[in-house]
Amino acid sequence: MDNQWLNRWNERYSDPEYAFGKEPNSFFKMEIQNLKPGKILLAAEGEGRNAVFAALNGWDVSAFDISEEGKKKALRLAEDKGVTIDYRVGELPELGFDESGFDTLALIFAHFPAPIRLAYHQMLDTLVKKGGFVLFEAFGKKHLE
Repeated sequence: MDNQWLNRWNERYSDPEYAFGKEPNSFFKMEIQNLKPGKILLAAEGEGRNAVFAALNGWDVSAFDISEEGKKKALRLAEDKGVTIDYRVGELPELGFDESGFDTLALIFAHFPAPIRLAYHQMLDTLVKKGGFVLFEAFGKKHLE
């Protein structure tokens, strides 16, 4: 992955304040509470606010991001809230998640660089069990309009 992309997120998450706050994304919070807790994977999870919320609500949580700074803050937030999460740093193909290993996949504003976006979405699809759920919230090309 492009070092510029990695540096961007490490820089953003190195600030002591949480870039997107400590509370879960409102769409994620609303939707996750309608599902029976199981194993969930949160892609491009950043500072961990959604992962920690899921763990607080009985989910077995795995998450990943490219940012080591994001992971540090996610684990700090998890510790502060008294939960544990499996948080991996790196590129998806090397992270070792099990095929069909998750009941739910959450992509909440998961920003992947254009050259790898399609490949990542295809890989992520293989990680969700048949009959599982995908929670997806993203910007559209005409979002600001």
